Amino acid sequence: MNAPVPPRRGYPWKTAAAWIAGAVACAACCAGPLLGSLGAIAALSAAAAIWVPALAGLAVAAALTGYLIHRGRRTATTHRPGTVDLGLPGIPAPRTHKAPAVDTPAAGHLGGEKHT
Repeated sequence: MNAPVPPRRGYPWKTAAAWIAGAVACAACCAGPLLGSLGAIAALSAAAAIWVPALAGLAVAAALTGYLIHRGRRTATTHRPGTVDLGLPGIPAPRTHKAPAVDTPAAGHLGGEKHT
């Protein structure tokens, strides 16, 4: 009796060739989108390198403007007691405040009539 012959396996280079063909096809198909994605990342990084310091400067300018506006409003609304001369000729400034005279029965007369 003869010994059984083991089944023959395929050629190893055929399997390797299939893998190589798959890698080449993948590279041909996916290279454009991959390079485009990497290019977009690089472009956004370059833009961020320019815009982030500009945005930081804009934030500082906005904060400084807000502070100056707040300070200006606080100064404009500060109350300073005293009389203010408006510079109107012929109208003297009042020296003290007096309540206006009101005709009441307690004052002793009402409407020009004298009550006893």
